[in-house]
Amino acid sequence: MRVVVIGAGVVGAAVAAELAARGARVTVLDAAHPGAGTTATSFAWVNSANKEPEPYFALNHAGIRAHYELAGDGAPWFFPTGNLEWAVTDRHKEVLAGRVARLQTRDYPVEWISAERARELEPDLARAPSHAVFAFFPEEAYTLPVLLLSRLLGAARDRGATVVGGARVTAIEHGPTGATVICADGGRHPADAVVSCAGRWTRDVAGLAGAHVPMADPDLAGSATVGFLATTAPQAARLSRVLTGPRLNVRPDGGGRLLLQALDLDATADPATSYPPDGEIATAMLARLPEVLNGTGGTVVEKVRVGQRAMPGDGFTVAGFPATGVPFYVVATHSGITLAPLLGRLVADELYGDESPLLKDFRPGRFTSGAPLPPPPPARRPGEQ
Repeated sequence: MRVVVIGAGVVGAAVAAELAARGARVTVLDAAHPGAGTTATSFAWVNSANKEPEPYFALNHAGIRAHYELAGDGAPWFFPTGNLEWAVTDRHKEVLAGRVARLQTRDYPVEWISAERARELEPDLARAPSHAVFAFFPEEAYTLPVLLLSRLLGAARDRGATVVGGARVTAIEHGPTGATVICADGGRHPADAVVSCAGRWTRDVAGLAGAHVPMADPDLAGSATVGFLATTAPQAARLSRVLTGPRLNVRPDGGGRLLLQALDLDATADPATSYPPDGEIATAMLARLPEVLNGTGGTVVEKVRVGQRAMPGDGFTVAGFPATGVPFYVVATHSGITLAPLLGRLVADELYGDESPLLKDFRPGRFTSGAPLPPPPPARRPGEQ
């Protein structure tokens, strides 16, 4: 089978690696270069605890397990150290208690821990008020997404896949015997099947194949699709896992750096604006950092980025053939880092005729009615429903 995969982000790389492992002749096309889209601007937290409704939770929980399988006994991109969340306000405590109770009925690893146990896990954790409560999600993890991408693309190339950068797709022709993907440089790539893993460009790529896959606007300032990430300079505070605090989320980012996320600030995020490392957003995040970690005095921010999320129009994963008999398969999801290794396997299964029950609620056919879609919900702070 000849397959053209459009998009060399983490999802496209996972799909390419799995297909190549099964003997497919794979060509990966990217309009810019691998990782130029959402992959490199992700908080990269592998989790399912706050994913609803239940089918979406189940898909993401399976995604966590797929990461463990891919990493095996250890991998330089995968850190299965868990997530530590704490609540201070009555509202946050109520929401967290409801989530913990719900997850326990679903056999999702979670436990209440004491403040003393929290500080054993993270010795530099800042002291929270005495009335704070702590929940630990030991199965969750974080990745270094560019290293994960290089692992997946490297595996695809080792198995014979060709990766082509600077290949902007301008047309997809299909007929009874297959398809041809045409690029702006005149390149023509024949295939028995085409898989779109184009991330936030999915709507336009799907449209070239005559498919309707609405995506939330990735350029809309202050919307659910955009969010700030700040990377600090190397510093000496100890941190080994994702911390989700009331006002700041923090994880290690390699080489002593920290990655900071303050979701309430995202209402001012604009992808068209450049944010300096000593500007208002960086200053606001750094002011919150001592609430989370001791030993961070004097920390400076090296870079502030506005991540642009690939978010289908209703907020949930899309995976499947939009039309019967057309060799065009589309994948798009907000939870790309969590789901990539799993989606690689499931999409390869489906191209070889084995439909996945995990994907049955996420078919692109749900968009064909033309009914208006509700806006996707914004990313939630830990204390929100």
